[in-house]
Amino acid sequence: MDLATIIGMVMGFGLLVTAMILGGGVGQFADSQSALIVIGGALATTLLRFPLKGVMNAFMLGAKLAFGDKTLRPRDMVDEITELSNIMRKSGPLGLEEIEIKDDFLKKGVQYIADGYDDVFIRDNLERERDQNLTRLAEGQRLFKSLADSAPAFGMIGTLVGLVAMLGNMDDPSKIGPSMAIALLTTLYGAVIANIIAQPVADKLDSKFLIEETNTSLVIDGVVAIRNNTSPDLIKESLAAYLPYAMRVGLTEEEAAA
Repeated sequence: MDLATIIGMVMGFGLLVTAMILGGGVGQFADSQSALIVIGGALATTLLRFPLKGVMNAFMLGAKLAFGDKTLRPRDMVDEITELSNIMRKSGPLGLEEIEIKDDFLKKGVQYIADGYDDVFIRDNLERERDQNLTRLAEGQRLFKSLADSAPAFGMIGTLVGLVAMLGNMDDPSKIGPSMAIALLTTLYGAVIANIIAQPVADKLDSKFLIEETNTSLVIDGVVAIRNNTSPDLIKESLAAYLPYAMRVGLTEEEAAA
């Protein structure tokens, strides 16, 4: 569970609702016509830009990755791969089948080793899966970025609709208020959807893309090195290049102490 995403959204909506309550109540900020213009318009534009199946998959992927946090830290991944290389040297490929591995991508690579595939086959298949996963991740990021762009735009369209309706009914004071409400609330809805939901999720997916790219590349190099029966110390040293500087320094200090 990614607590940062949950805390951020709860804080964002919590502050917004609190401001509404202090301003006179939440009810006066609810308007079905404004919601229809903004939400319906943003979704319609998204469907025009992306295929229907891609939209559904991107929404599910966005929710899964924005709120989920099952990715192992790169440092933990290096340690686990090093330990697997030790097992490979002591027990051979069959010894790897007894090891419980949490990360699915690493688990698949280790299973390839246990099944006896060569390093070329392993690298090609893992790189293909990595690229496909990154493509889906990038597509999800593009979809939420599209929503972040479309929602404020339809908020402005709703504002224009409300102003036209207001100016067209200046002789009827009872219609000026509802028209002005549409004009203002569509802008509010568009800003809320873009800045508390769509754009943050798009940015979260972008950061997940970079993390996923680093971790999967680390796993591929590590699995191939295990398959080639490379020294565990050499594997750890080569994979340290994927770690942030502070983690690399810590790894070096631990090795020196050992």
